[in-house]
Amino acid sequence: MHLFQPKHFIMPFLAHALGTLVGAFVCSKLAVNRTFVLSLIVGFVFLAGGIMNVMQLPAPMWFNALDLLGAYIPMAWLGNKLSGRTS
Repeated sequence: MHLFQPKHFIMPFLAHALGTLVGAFVCSKLAVNRTFVLSLIVGFVFLAGGIMNVMQLPAPMWFNALDLLGAYIPMAWLGNKLSGRTS
């Protein structure tokens, strides 16, 4: 991984961010009530996987920080907002 350039980290970040976004969106659409809490639970489950990923795979610190801070909880929030159901 030490030979990777920043462009090589775009797809892993998009996979983590879009996976969380779609998961939270679908959860919010299927939930009857408490859609925000349930979409955040999806975000925290994905965040737990992201933390395990950071602990097991070597990556630059900037990517680890960006991934953990920007790909999970904000995308879960956005997935909930895009679903149009806030309760």
